[in-house]
Amino acid sequence: MAEEIQIAGANSNAKIRNPLGVLGLSLITLGIYFFFWWYFINREMRDLGQARGVDLGQNPTNSVLAITIGWLVIIPGIVTEWNTSGRIQRSQEAVGVNGTASGPVIFILLFLISPVGIWYMQSELNKVWRTQQGGGAEPAAIPAPEGQPAPPAESRPEVPGA
Repeated sequence: MAEEIQIAGANSNAKIRNPLGVLGLSLITLGIYFFFWWYFINREMRDLGQARGVDLGQNPTNSVLAITIGWLVIIPGIVTEWNTSGRIQRSQEAVGVNGTASGPVIFILLFLISPVGIWYMQSELNKVWRTQQGGGAEPAAIPAPEGQPAPPAESRPEVPGA
């Protein structure tokens, strides 16, 4: 089962999902779960972006329409895959994850090898949500208000054997 976490600064939650679970449910439901998942990841990134003052999309419904009905015209489906891939990269940058995701790489995997792309997308999003939760990646630096210096970084104790 997916673990829900509160998105810092937003009144909404995000889910840390098992990437293989996303893939498996998408296959078992003949793609129906994929469309719900696409909506929810875009909504979660939108909420994160609004909380952080970063543009991570505005309307997740449009993303779903583009990935479903838009594929009839081809271009909207490709555009939403490209945009969502870039949003994952910008989400990681917004929370301070050390840039592991590459929007173009995610897009190419999603476009050419969809199962691998779906797995990779969710894996990279999980890094964002774990950082929000306070574990699994370097914590995000909270930007200082305009005109004020940034607060000093907290020193973290060393963990033996890590």
